[in-house]
Amino acid sequence: MKRYCLALDLIDDETLIAEYEHWHKAENGWPEIKKSILDAHITAMEIYRTGNRLFMIMETSDEFSFDEKAKADAENPKVQEWEKLMWKFQQPLAWAKEGEKWILMNKIFELKA
Repeated sequence: MKRYCLALDLIDDETLIAEYEHWHKAENGWPEIKKSILDAHITAMEIYRTGNRLFMIMETSDEFSFDEKAKADAENPKVQEWEKLMWKFQQPLAWAKEGEKWILMNKIFELKA
């Protein structure tokens, strides 16, 4: 199993943030999006928010590949529709490269008993 942590900002608008959270409630998510995530060998995913900053934790099997996920997403019209809808709420981090959304975070500390 691998764990990845990623960050992204939302547009700092209470109405847009509430709508973004609405779309991420289990009953409002699109089944095709959940399937695309699971098909990519992502075994668990959580998104947390503080203010307009999002933090995602992904757990994956060893078969997971960011490149393969990006390729599959680009070829999936429903994922593209979802991404277009989500971009209405999102904004790149200041240090993101052109077209980059979620930015992979570097682990800088770990404590184990």
